[in-house]
Amino acid sequence: MHWLSSLIFYSALTLIALFVGAIAGVQTGMLLALVIIGALLLYHLINLGRLNFWLQAPTLDSAPRGFLLWREAFDRIYELVRNQQKRKNQLSATLDRFQRASEAMPDGMVMLDEHDRIEWCNPAAARHLGLNRQADVSQQLTNLLRAPALREYLREQDFSQPLVLRMPRPLEQVLTIQLVPFDSNRKLLLSRDITQLDRVQTVHRDFVANVSHELRTPLTVIGGFIETMLDMPDVDPVTREQHLKLMFEQTGRMQRLVDDLLALSRLESGQQLKEDDVNVPQMLQVLRAEAEGLSQGRHKILIETVAPLRLIGNNDELHSAFGNLVSNAIRYTPQGGTIGLLWEKRGDQPVFTVRDTGIGIAPEHVPRLTERFYRIDRGRSRATGGTGLGLAIVKHVLQRHQARLVVQSRLGEGSEFSVFFPAERGLD
Repeated sequence: MHWLSSLIFYSALTLIALFVGAIAGVQTGMLLALVIIGALLLYHLINLGRLNFWLQAPTLDSAPRGFLLWREAFDRIYELVRNQQKRKNQLSATLDRFQRASEAMPDGMVMLDEHDRIEWCNPAAARHLGLNRQADVSQQLTNLLRAPALREYLREQDFSQPLVLRMPRPLEQVLTIQLVPFDSNRKLLLSRDITQLDRVQTVHRDFVANVSHELRTPLTVIGGFIETMLDMPDVDPVTREQHLKLMFEQTGRMQRLVDDLLALSRLESGQQLKEDDVNVPQMLQVLRAEAEGLSQGRHKILIETVAPLRLIGNNDELHSAFGNLVSNAIRYTPQGGTIGLLWEKRGDQPVFTVRDTGIGIAPEHVPRLTERFYRIDRGRSRATGGTGLGLAIVKHVLQRHQARLVVQSRLGEGSEFSVFFPAERGLD
């Protein structure tokens, strides 16, 4: 042990001084003792200076070395610094992992002090709230985010429920904001982007409202006629026939709506697509026959171009999509108009086109044509038997075949609906 070695060392020096004093005289012994004490004092001062210099920037590589008790003291200090460095490295690694994890999170995180000033935020929060991770530190959150609802939320200090915040810039965004106190004077603000969920909920609400509206009209008509026939059992045959005919038409309309809803649900369910070799030129002949039956001689149905080209896809789904495009052309083309069907190759892509001389479509309506129940003219669509789901079905069928729909139209001059398929789906 170093203290025992030091005791033996100092005892030996004392004995040497006493021995010299006994032989050479007391004065000589005292002088030697003073020299020894001075040398020891200088040694201690030097070690204190080395220790003080090292403590200003303590590193393991520059730790001083000593003798006897100083060696033990330096070793203990060295051990303490090494343990401290180890803990510091562990803490730094933990902090680094936490920072990487927080930066990878899709949810935003903002650390606020007791005055709601920003101390730190992750990239997701910077995107959600439009913050600058460096420049906005120490800034008041409500000064950067001008949202009265957020200011009120922070003022009330009731963080049991999240706040739904609609951000109009730069693109419309819907966020949920939740504040979590985690320290005596700090809070963690969590933000989550629920824009897509909000849109789905909006679509769901609109869908339920539209279906209810579409079914209410025919049910009201049928119910009214049934009530009339019950109240007036002696209705003349002509009136009865008219009522039954209208009831049959409304029943057919509901049946078509249900069929389209089932078809759309099946397409959206993501069932595996069974693909075969589709003979599109032959399908065009069938489509023309169906179109002539729907038109009842009111239009001229032409097959303008037929390329000797087949397609890899699902025959039933493609027939449904092409049929919806043809029936729409008939519905929106006045009597005496022309509907043309084309199957051709443009570049290396197979293209199916329905061209009509109908009423045309205004440019502002074109982007929304494939939305469910979206109608340009609701009265005309109902009068012609449309359900408002035809182009929505077309969109899903084309998505399953990696195809795209291109619409060209001018008011009063007709429309052209072209379906472009990937080159690899074509078979010569």
